[in-house]
Amino acid sequence: MPDSSSESSAVSALCQNTVAVARSALGDRFQAEALAESLGLNNLGVVRPKDVRDFPVLLFLDEQGLGLQVTGKGAPGPVRAEFVTGKMGYRREHGGGAGQLVAKAVGLQKTRATLHVVDATAGLGQDAFVLASLGCRVTLFERNPVIHALLADGLARAALNVDCAAIVERMRLLEGSSIDWLAQADAEAADIVYLDPMFPHRDKSALVKKEMQVFRTIVGDDEDSGQLLAGALERARYRVVVKRPRKSPAIEGPEPTTRIEGKSSRYDVYSIRALPSQ
Repeated sequence: MPDSSSESSAVSALCQNTVAVARSALGDRFQAEALAESLGLNNLGVVRPKDVRDFPVLLFLDEQGLGLQVTGKGAPGPVRAEFVTGKMGYRREHGGGAGQLVAKAVGLQKTRATLHVVDATAGLGQDAFVLASLGCRVTLFERNPVIHALLADGLARAALNVDCAAIVERMRLLEGSSIDWLAQADAEAADIVYLDPMFPHRDKSALVKKEMQVFRTIVGDDEDSGQLLAGALERARYRVVVKRPRKSPAIEGPEPTTRIEGKSSRYDVYSIRALPSQ
């Protein structure tokens, strides 16, 4: 379940000039006010995103929950942490179970044990939700407070759905940096540590969609991914799994034990010891 203090960290000065809170006429006014106060953002009240000029992106509340909405005419629809419907809803029902690449990388085909996975770079929580739907207990960290707010909202909405509630019960969203948590945690604090860091795009043609450019502006690059991998390797009991674009180099550090490749991404697996059979 999302932590009750999940939105208490103020955003950076850069985000304050980039993001504001707003809502539709059907959006929750009290939630918008609390969100703006906790994140230190401007609250624009009820607006139409296409009419906003002062901020390129909004944390926008409507009847469907919280979304990251690009402003201006012709902008695409909001980006949400959505688990009940859409792509994640379909994947929950038809995703292929333990045969999915992320499940293979974590090792779910090799054990019947209930694994504790720490998703150290949770983003919008999609991979964490898949793993939780397959029985894992997942602790999530997302240090960017704007994306953290989206994820907390998505988990809270999913917890109200009869098909997702049991899955969300296996998910715990914590506040702060996973690097700090890993540094302070006991040895073998997690069975698996899962990483999906944001890497710099050297080829600007890869950023063809405006919403992805804004998303990257808010999130930035994980320049400390090497430090994150090192901390993960010290705290994982069985393995560390790193998701990467298929043709990208591995994170600086030791070579992966094995790689599992898909069409557009791959999983670098750093094995520490064999998984238990049950």
